[in-house]
Amino acid sequence: MTVPKPTHQMEASNFSHAMCREIYEQPRAIAKTIEQHLSNDIIFPGELHAIENSLLTFEKLIIAASGSSRHAGLAGEIIIEDLSGVAVDVEYASEYCYRSTHAAVEPIVMVVTQSGETADTIAAQREALTRGVKTIAVSNVAEATIPREASAALITGAGPERAIPATKSFTSQVTILYLMALFLARKRGRMTSEVTRSYLQHLLELPDAIETNLRSWDELAEQFGERHYHAEKFLYLGRGVHYAIAREGALKLKETSYAHAEGYPAGELKHGPNALVDEKLPVVVLATCDHTDPDSVLRYRRTLEVMKEVKSRRGLVIAVATEGNREAAEVADDIFYVPVAPELLLPIVEVIPLQLFAYHVATKKGYNVDRPRNLVKAVVSE
Repeated sequence: MTVPKPTHQMEASNFSHAMCREIYEQPRAIAKTIEQHLSNDIIFPGELHAIENSLLTFEKLIIAASGSSRHAGLAGEIIIEDLSGVAVDVEYASEYCYRSTHAAVEPIVMVVTQSGETADTIAAQREALTRGVKTIAVSNVAEATIPREASAALITGAGPERAIPATKSFTSQVTILYLMALFLARKRGRMTSEVTRSYLQHLLELPDAIETNLRSWDELAEQFGERHYHAEKFLYLGRGVHYAIAREGALKLKETSYAHAEGYPAGELKHGPNALVDEKLPVVVLATCDHTDPDSVLRYRRTLEVMKEVKSRRGLVIAVATEGNREAAEVADDIFYVPVAPELLLPIVEVIPLQLFAYHVATKKGYNVDRPRNLVKAVVSE
């Protein structure tokens, strides 16, 4: 199975900011990540041999990460549990060291980091190793401290990321977590080689699908940004695996534009956040759907009802929906369409319009998206 190469790459000089360039580099970064970890239908060939015995006996996967990497872990939690049946917990890296020991559970700890030098994540991994637990590092930098000290390391294909807000590193991390789900499903006999191959084929199709849509998403994000950049607060809603993307979309807007933004499970709207909804509040809703998956359809139907609830209270709805969906367009004030994809791959495509939306809101405010105030690329002190 060969990894297709996205055909179009814009020149670096065409971009005013590193963040925008790195958003456009995501098709290549995802394709390279797949290429690095897939050979003749074998996922992670040789890369996890050092912990092979632990992979046969571990009872739980604990993901420790911070910021955008933790949001990748939240998506990975559902992807891995649904496809492989392995129980997953996601911890804040900064909290891991203060939690009780693993209470008779034999885990593997996966630490997810862009830089490989995040102080909280280094501390979490060292604590896990001290407890005698094997670790897997997912990092963008092979020679960094975290992958060097890990029991095994999986390196993304994102390449250097210059802007402080994570974009291509995030989607590359989710790509690795998706591959991990398929790897564990095969390892544990939950998936045949033929079924695994079909899942991989869908993943291989994503880079070109993203590349095809980048320009139109960018143009729409600029239009929507023009309409909403004066807003002081935003609410992002998503169900299931899409809750992680609601969290990530809110973080991108918060760190680039300094507007207050919160990501919530869509079903929690009535449990507090509804009090915020008025004609001044843009509510960004992940309303994508895999129509071949009954659970995805049910999730989507309930999310559509939430959108109607927001509109009934005069809220402004910005939706991300699957192409061809007219129901969502009838409710939403603004809508991004993403290509058809399986439910557990939709997070990789639906986050990109939200990255572009954050970028345009921030630039219309006149802010430096590459170097937001008070932030650094790698948090190297606790």
